[in-house]
Amino acid sequence: MLPRMADSLSFLYLDVVRIHQDDTGVRAEITTQERGTESVYIPTAALSCVLLGPGTSITSRALATFARHGTTVLITGSGGVRCYAATTPGSLTTLWPERQVRAWADDEKRLAVARRMYELRFGPGSVTEGATYNQLRGMEGARVKAHYQLLARQYKIGRFRRSYDPDSWDSQDPVNLALSSANSCLYGIVHAAILALGCSPALGYIHSGNQQSLVYDLGDLYKAELTIPLAFSLHDSTNPEAEARRSFRNGLRLFKLLPRIVTDLQQLLDPENAYETPDPEEELVDLWDPVTGIVPGGVNHGTAT
Repeated sequence: MLPRMADSLSFLYLDVVRIHQDDTGVRAEITTQERGTESVYIPTAALSCVLLGPGTSITSRALATFARHGTTVLITGSGGVRCYAATTPGSLTTLWPERQVRAWADDEKRLAVARRMYELRFGPGSVTEGATYNQLRGMEGARVKAHYQLLARQYKIGRFRRSYDPDSWDSQDPVNLALSSANSCLYGIVHAAILALGCSPALGYIHSGNQQSLVYDLGDLYKAELTIPLAFSLHDSTNPEAEARRSFRNGLRLFKLLPRIVTDLQQLLDPENAYETPDPEEELVDLWDPVTGIVPGGVNHGTAT
């Protein structure tokens, strides 16, 4: 039996490879002067999402196979950060987009999802049952401001004010530049997780009027943990944008954050059921051998001696 998304969410990131379909299956191939041509077959039916990074080419036959097996294909930046485009297979279940639309179209349900989002950010019991949007925004502003002040004192940079102005980008201080750069990377990962469930990035519960409203909603859940401390640590950097992207990519366990985002979104849309974040390192499928018995899956046995 193939793993269901609710039980296990598998992601594969590839870059600097050629992906094509042969008589056996979909194969990722790379050729180098030192080692010649090396290839590995991709378990398309067991994957929920494939992220294609820079230097990747893929044939139409391979894309058709991914679509036939219900695999979402994302065109991303290096390391999986930033999502530039995506193909969503027609066979993807409509369960989660339907739940998203029902909760979004009903004002009371939409506010309830927003309350759960703030509670995920600030802890259980931090949001009262009857809190309005104005109260939620006020609570968010106070807590984020306090977080900025705490980090500013920690790094001894004086008073800090969040600023995002594309028209005067180069005149901004290093912390603001680093924060904007790291946030854009985080948004790409969140975008990938939303598409993997088949949901619409445009239908947000706090943000509205933008094709990435839900991306901004979910991205806010992780900024205090991932991007804000990173930005303040680069307060004296001479190239904060590039360093923020590299540090975010190098320090981020991508294949743990993606399932976590999906689980959080599932719990926000369906709070009556419990969803556990799958272990990305768990072996979902083993191989059988008549001599040795169970053989670990997910290993390129073509290179074994």
